[in-house]
This record gives sequence, C-alpha cells and structure tokens, in this order.
Amino acid sequence: MLSDPATLSRRSWLSATSMGLSSVALSHLMADSRSHFPAKARRVIWLFMHGGPSHVDLFDPKPELIRHAGKPLPDSYGAVETRRKVAQNPLLAPVKPFRKHGRSGIEISDFLPHMAELADEMCVIRSCHGDSVNHPQSVYQMNTGSIQMGKPSMGSWVSYGLGSENQDMPAFVVMPDPGGGLKGGPPAWGSGFLPATYQGTTMRAGGSPILHLQSPQSSARQRATLDLIQQMNAQHLVRHAAGSELDARIRSYELAFRMQSAAPEAVDISHESEATQKLYGMDDPTTREFGTRCLLARRMIERGVRFVQLYSGDTNGWDAHENVLKNHTEYCARTDKPVAGLIRDLKQRGLLEDTLVIWGGEFGRMPMSEKGVGRDHNPWGYTTVLMGAGVKHGHIHGATDEFGLRAAQDKVHIHDLHATILHTLGLDHERLTFRLNGLDQRLTGVEGNVVKGILA
Repeated sequence: MLSDPATLSRRSWLSATSMGLSSVALSHLMADSRSHFPAKARRVIWLFMHGGPSHVDLFDPKPELIRHAGKPLPDSYGAVETRRKVAQNPLLAPVKPFRKHGRSGIEISDFLPHMAELADEMCVIRSCHGDSVNHPQSVYQMNTGSIQMGKPSMGSWVSYGLGSENQDMPAFVVMPDPGGGLKGGPPAWGSGFLPATYQGTTMRAGGSPILHLQSPQSSARQRATLDLIQQMNAQHLVRHAAGSELDARIRSYELAFRMQSAAPEAVDISHESEATQKLYGMDDPTTREFGTRCLLARRMIERGVRFVQLYSGDTNGWDAHENVLKNHTEYCARTDKPVAGLIRDLKQRGLLEDTLVIWGGEFGRMPMSEKGVGRDHNPWGYTTVLMGAGVKHGHIHGATDEFGLRAAQDKVHIHDLHATILHTLGLDHERLTFRLNGLDQRLTGVEGNVVKGILA
C-alpha cells in the first residue's frame, strides 16, 4: 500500500504553514519514484468519446453483418440484453466502407480518414466488454472500474500512485465537452474515497480555460493573506483530524497560488505556430473546439500534468439511436483531424515515446438496427484504441463474434484494460491500494489481468 499523504503529521502541517506550507505539501505531489517497476509511459491522454461510438462502423469490420443485413440475428445467439428491446430487429450493415491502411493493414472506416493514416501507430483492442447497458453506470465503470457512483477515477488513482511532475500544475486535468450533460457527470473524474486532493481539475476550451487565475491583489499581499488562512486551517486541522476535505482545501489554496504564475503561459496557445494550429484543425470551425482542447492537452503533459482526459460528446454525444450515419458523420468530423493532429504533434516532439493515448467510449453499438438506421448500446463487445508508449503499434488484439455483438476471442474486460494501463505507467494494479474500512481497495477490485499480448 502506498503511503497516504493524509497521514502526514498534523504538527508538520502546522509548522509548515509559517513557510507557506509548500515544503511539506509539495513533497507529496512530486513522486516519480513511487512506481512499482520501470514504466514505459510517464503520462496519459484519454480521449473519451462519450455516448458510445459504434465499433462495427469504425474499427471492427464484419463481412457477415453485410451479408446478413436486413435479417434477424440467428437464434443461436440466444437472449440479448439491450437498452431499447432491439434484439429482434434486423441487422444493420456498416454504414460506411472499411479499408486497409498502413503496413499493418488495419481496417478502419471511411468515417476516420485522418486517424486511418496513423494505423501503424494503433493498438486496436476489438474485444473489450463491460457490465451495464446504461450510460451512467458504463461511464462510471470505464472511469472508475465500478458501475456504482462514488469510486475513485483512474486519473485519481494515477495521481495518488505517481503524483505530479510539476509542483505548479495539477496532476490530473479534465476537459469536459462544452455542451455539458455528461451522463455520469463529475463523479467520473472524482476522487471517491481517496483524499479529495486527487480529483480532476476541470478546464474549459472557450474563454479562459481556468477561471480566476488573475488575483486582484499583489503577489506579496496575496502570499501574506494565504499564509494567514493556512495557519488558521492548520490549527483547525489539528483539532479535527478526520477527513481529507480540509487537507485538500489547504493544498488547493497553495496549488492555486502557484498556478497563477504557471498556468497562464500553459493555456496560452497564441504563440503556437500557424502550422501547429492547422495540424489540430483550428483553422476550421468544425474542428476548432476539439482541436483547441487537444492542443491544450499536449501543452498540459508537456508541462508535467500526469493525466489529461478530454470528453467528446455532450448530453447525447455519440449515442446514435436515431441515425448512425448522421450522428457519426458529425462527431467524426469534429474529432478525427484533431486526434490525428495530436498524435502527429506528440510524435514529432518526442512526447509519444512516453505518453499513452487512449481513444474510446463507455461501450459500443449493437449490430441490430434501431428505427431502421440507428443502433442501441452494446457493452458486450466493442473497441478501444491505444497509441503511444507501452503498447504494440500496428496491432489488433482480440475479436468480437461474426456480427460484432459479443467479445469472443482474447476478451478484455474493463478491469483488464485498467490493469494494463496502470502497468504501462509502472504500477501494479494489485499493489496500488488504499486502506478503507479495514480493506485494501484498488481500481480493479478483486479482478483484472494485465493484457500482455498488447504490451510492447
């Protein structure tokens, strides 16, 4: 079990406040030596396609789905749990063609022409599966390992396990879709039962990415004010030792003070070259918003942020119940070029060598049609794509059945995916624990195996 910063001596907290607290608190944010073994990845960028992108229309071609389109799923498949009772509906063929790309020959849909050019960078896991057909529970499970709300997110676990690489920036940054309405909401990046200091720090793409960075006071006056507040907080902490909320508040004041110096430069993209901005699609209204967030993600990890998560998709997002072609045309157009631009930019800067990039949603879509042209939720078999550090490139792992309904070969449960991501970061998922109610809790619960077949 890793030591909990919340167990730091209360006297140490109190004495440290006279020096601005940073000498004590910051030592727990800088923790490169806390990995269990040498890591291939130092940081993560998670591109979360909220709503459930259709694997059978993007990364998992199914010739049998084309041949049997318009027919019902064979009875041999048995009962199928669905959200909207589509099990008896006709099968729907992929709505756009697939083509082979790169030396690896990975088949990718015409929905994603820019990402397809990077097929040889991809590790395509076609056999992912989870446990719920509903959005909130599946969002929670993909982020926290549990379908129940209130557990720590992966970003929080990684922050807890490894700390930050930069004392002036948060370890875990989240950029929600500006449309809002995430099904699952902030608990998806919350710290759960971990100390509250490990929750994700949210940033925006429009306006000022981080609100209230500029203080109306001078730096010296603000420092003096903060020292007085911290002394009072620390005195209160000595008298009330329970809970992590005050610990987190004390640290957040210090981090906020330091971010006022470091963050304005970090979020200022005006000095990025025109070529870089075009690479991310910032010259096009369709791709500008997501491209801006992808560029900010690169700037965050460049400055020591350990875990960055971007959400594409508001209330409904990639949830293609009504019309797969219409929905995925819109969302692929928004994200395809920015994602490809991010990968190219990371690679040319030497950052992809030690950054793991994750692309995927909370589940996939059913092979059966809904309303003739849409698809229902499918947690039983879908695709997640990994790129960058620690994983094989130009590689396909696992498979769904002939129609793309269920994971069938080399299955990867969400617990396995989490165990593998932690492994690339040098963390053993069975040893990354937090003591709660007499039990050692972990991201993967009592399950999970590292998927060694995808490791570089």
